[in-house]
This record gives sequence, structure tokens and C-alpha cells, in this order.
Amino acid sequence: MATSSRVLETKLFGQDVTFEYSERWVGLSLFILRIVMGWTLFQGGVTKLVTYLDADPSNNWTAAGFLANAIPPGNPLIGFFASMAGNPLIDQLNMWGLTLTGLALILGAFVRFSAFWGAIMMLFYWAASLEGGILAGLPLAHGWVVDDHIVYAVLLFGLGAFGAGRILGVDAYLENMEFVRNNRWLTLVMG
Repeated sequence: MATSSRVLETKLFGQDVTFEYSERWVGLSLFILRIVMGWTLFQGGVTKLVTYLDADPSNNWTAAGFLANAIPPGNPLIGFFASMAGNPLIDQLNMWGLTLTGLALILGAFVRFSAFWGAIMMLFYWAASLEGGILAGLPLAHGWVVDDHIVYAVLLFGLGAFGAGRILGVDAYLENMEFVRNNRWLTLVMG
């Protein structure tokens, strides 16, 4: 099978950008990135969900300990995060948000919608790691400003921007349905 190449010509930050790329390798890499990111989120959510549902209530997962005790001192949002500690809705949003976002990415279903909310969730996680003092506002525990949560948020943004659900995903099937073709606004959450 021959590899099809294309040329992308655009303007980024006032600079002309032109490069050749292989459609096959871009498609394959987007598919793999979608599956890997989906699995990462799904696994994080399911492990929380399984321990939350444990028959022994002392083993049940909750975000309360993290929200009340693990936010770095001086974090400008420490009060906001502490106010959420012990709220069962926050636990449910965290567990189900990770699980369903991951599952949607794995299946390639409603990828734009899922990627958007997954990126928002990652930005909340990133904000929880902000530190105070001389380096106020910088999350330093897991990287200098750019930590894994920012990487995940940017990756999710890219998956949504590319409409990665159309690559071997449910969105490719859904977007061919007459109902979706007649309601093109639905493609804003698919792709």
C-alpha cells in the first residue's frame, strides 16, 4: 500500500509554515494517541470506582484527603479546593468523568465533547498543584509549569481538534447517519 503524502500550508504566529506529511502515519499516530490517552483516563477512573464501591466502607476511594491535605501551601485556590473536600458529588464527577472520558476516547465516540471536558479536568488537577511563596503560581512538584496534566490537556485538545474519533472510531459511523447529517451542529461534539 502506497503512503499518501500531503503538504500543509498555514500561517502560525505570523510565520508561513509549510511541511509535507504522510496521511497514513498521521492517522495511525492519532489513533494510537487516542487509545493510549483513553486507557490512561479509563484506568484512573475505574480504579477509583472499584475502590469506591468496595464492600468495606473504610476502603472506599474519596478525593477528600487530597483536597483537604495535599494542596500545596500558598496555592491561591487552596480554599476553593478545601471547600470541595468530602462532597460526594466531587467524588462522583472525578470517578465517572475519568472513566467515561477514557471509554469515549477508546471507542472514538463523542471525542470532541469528551476531549474538551477531559482537558478541563486536567487543568483543575494542574491548578491543584500550584504552589505559593517566591515561585507563586508555579506547579513545581511534577515539573516546572508544564507537568503531566498540562501534557494531557494539550493532547486532549489536539485529539478534539483533529476529530480523532473519525479514525477507526464510533464517530466515523455516527457522522454518516442521516440524523447527524441533518443536524450538522452535532459534529461539534463528535469527531
